[in-house]
Amino acid sequence: MSDTKNKAKPIVSQGADPAFFSCWDIHSYYGESYIVQGVSFDIREGEILALLGRNGAGKTSTLRSIARASDPQVNHGEMWLDHQPLHEMEDYQVAQVGVALVPEDRCIIGGLTVEENLQLAQIEGPIGWTIERIYEHFPRLGERKDQDGVTLSGGEQQMLAVARALARDVKLLLLDEPYEGLAPVIVHEIEEILLSIKKLGITTIIVEQNAVAALRLADRALILDTGKIVFDGTAQEVLDDEVLRHQYLAI
Repeated sequence: MSDTKNKAKPIVSQGADPAFFSCWDIHSYYGESYIVQGVSFDIREGEILALLGRNGAGKTSTLRSIARASDPQVNHGEMWLDHQPLHEMEDYQVAQVGVALVPEDRCIIGGLTVEENLQLAQIEGPIGWTIERIYEHFPRLGERKDQDGVTLSGGEQQMLAVARALARDVKLLLLDEPYEGLAPVIVHEIEEILLSIKKLGITTIIVEQNAVAALRLADRALILDTGKIVFDGTAQEVLDDEVLRHQYLAI
């Protein structure tokens, strides 16, 4: 591991205003594999951040590090959400203070209806949106509330996965490949839902191989390459920089 002890710690690492979420010098490993290599960034409340890069760049590993998932192992660094030290917590404690990870595989629970999936999320607490409010924002889920969750279409399962996160008191929403495997028309529908969430001021980090779609939604963008940040700026800067997109995103 690189020497990190002599690095100056930015003020945002202490949850200082204007940062709502910040991480400082995160280093994460899968066994001996060094995946996240000194990642630092911060987000203001209500921002949407697109976390981009080629396959294997460390995007999902960064999300899982923030959520304090069992893998990868975070060996160094600090993460703060609204003055709460996530780096000192277990995964269930991170969830309790408002971090919600929606994984690529969505993790819909089979044998439970749509509504039961939502109710289970509320049982785990703390309670966020009511079931009624969820159906107002996701009317298709209301239409299918008695249907087994795993029999929904891919787009509907993604809606349920996001809605399940909102059923808890979410402060930081982590979305891993929300458009994966979806038809363009469904991608547009998910975009509209995420835009409505953005208007409600929910801070969001989105990892997505469909970089253009993610950039259309995001305020800011980070680009990772081999576990390190190589760009931190506005989403529009990435859209306007053809050389940058070609070099790191192949678009």
